[in-house]
Amino acid sequence: MSIQRIGVGPRMSKAVVHGDTVYLAGQVADKAAGKSVAEQTADILGIIDGLLAQAGTDKSKLLMVNIWLSDMSTFAEMNGVWDKWVLEGQTPGRATVEAKLAAPQFTVEIAVIAAR
Repeated sequence: MSIQRIGVGPRMSKAVVHGDTVYLAGQVADKAAGKSVAEQTADILGIIDGLLAQAGTDKSKLLMVNIWLSDMSTFAEMNGVWDKWVLEGQTPGRATVEAKLAAPQFTVEIAVIAAR
């Protein structure tokens, strides 16, 4: 079975497609780094939409999502954006945990697995 890599970098690819499964690396805010959790979440979800499209799928086919927050007290703020983005009746499995992220300007990181 072939493997397709999207956004290949020296350390990781932004997405990897194997068969009919799409694996996205953890995504952080590109344009909203250092801004509010809501702004970072919206930015990340836009990045995810773009990567899923490049891989030939979309958020209607999400299987599993992992979300890391630098502060769990922002859980409701993140969910306010998430709930408007995710499709009703097509919600994925999901885990959300508090973790120290790679750099202080990032307060949210999201990784997804989707079907094609």
